[in-house]
Amino acid sequence: MIQTAAWPFVKMHGLGNDFVVLDARTRALALTPERVRALADRRTGIGCDQLVVIAPAKGQVSDATMLIFNADGSEVSACGNATRCVAWHLMRESGASKVVIETRAGLLDAESRGEHLVAVDMGRPGLDWRDIPLARAVDTLHLGIAAGPLADPVGVSMGNPHAVFFVENAEAVDLAAFGPGLEHHSLFPERANIEAAQVLTPPDAALGRIRMRVWERGSGITMACGTGACATLVAAARRGLSPRKAEIVLDGGLLAIEWLPDDHVLMTGPVATSFAGVLDPTLLP
Repeated sequence: MIQTAAWPFVKMHGLGNDFVVLDARTRALALTPERVRALADRRTGIGCDQLVVIAPAKGQVSDATMLIFNADGSEVSACGNATRCVAWHLMRESGASKVVIETRAGLLDAESRGEHLVAVDMGRPGLDWRDIPLARAVDTLHLGIAAGPLADPVGVSMGNPHAVFFVENAEAVDLAAFGPGLEHHSLFPERANIEAAQVLTPPDAALGRIRMRVWERGSGITMACGTGACATLVAAARRGLSPRKAEIVLDGGLLAIEWLPDDHVLMTGPVATSFAGVLDPTLLP
């Protein structure tokens, strides 16, 4: 492994959910939780919600492997916005309009839908209590936990655990106050992402619209969460609150989510590159 050479990076975001992207396909990379936290620090590092590593493809089906680390140094299996960003990066590199990305949550198919617009098949949602996972057998349509104005969430796995709380006014929810406790609730052995969702359209609308704000496990409040948007649409459709296709209104903008007849969830949204740079060797020796 090269110990002293500087390491290039790209800073990208999907609707303000931001990432430091490192390419480790041709060069070994040694990451520790401490190094991830240092890079994610918005004062002394680069600053990001998640650090993303592009690694070599493990088989002949995928174009690359994606590893995802939260700002607190913990590794996670899925991130919808990061998948779109990495897909765009790979498609620009190869000139292809479609790529397959391997994650710990499985293979994800992505394709270009226009300039800086990417659609990703996020796979089937996990709806059984063991899929999320939960600490005990519970009806995932009514988890039976609460904190302040947040009560009776729906549990969904999109490769990572989500608890979707439906509220009258998503803007009024103090996520900073209630998110940490719910993230670490004993019902969630792997912690959970916490969504506060306000349904804005009637259930029989041709296209639903849902306002959603999120507390991401390991990162706190973020401007957008792709898997959270997918989980929110699935939860709303399961509750009979929304059609299976909706616009999810996040702090950073809109994601189009559709729960397809084959049970796969399709997410479409924008990506952006903020800047590129080179890490000082002291940040990533």
